[in-house]
Amino acid sequence: MRIGELAEKTGLAPSAIRFYEQSGLLPAPERSANGYRVYSDLAIGRLRMVQLAQNLGFPLDKLREAFAGDEAYPKEDLLQKLDTRLDEIEQLMTALRTQRKTLRTLRTTLSEAWAEGKCVDGAELANQLLAQQQEPVRRSKNRHD
Repeated sequence: MRIGELAEKTGLAPSAIRFYEQSGLLPAPERSANGYRVYSDLAIGRLRMVQLAQNLGFPLDKLREAFAGDEAYPKEDLLQKLDTRLDEIEQLMTALRTQRKTLRTLRTTLSEAWAEGKCVDGAELANQLLAQQQEPVRRSKNRHD
């Protein structure tokens, strides 16, 4: 199939397909007599794997590493990479929960102060909120000591 058909089947732009090819994520296709790229059905599978991995947050260099050899990627390595990504996501989720809590506190504090006609000292409020953010970190460090 030509690049347009591959693009249609994968939902990727032809420029993205060419980029993946140039990046070593997609093997170079055959060329027809007129110079057009001709892809096999295997290209669809490879591009689907790239799309999934990117959707899961894996960087392209890690994918390139996985696709580098002709033999299958070692199962243990793959499981280790998945575990590492799960740990990264857990850390991100913890950070996002902390940010959400701080934003809610900030919004409530500002809304209440302004409803009462009070001025808010931004530096003082920032110090309070930063101290609240750091408190769970101090407690968790103490638990592990």
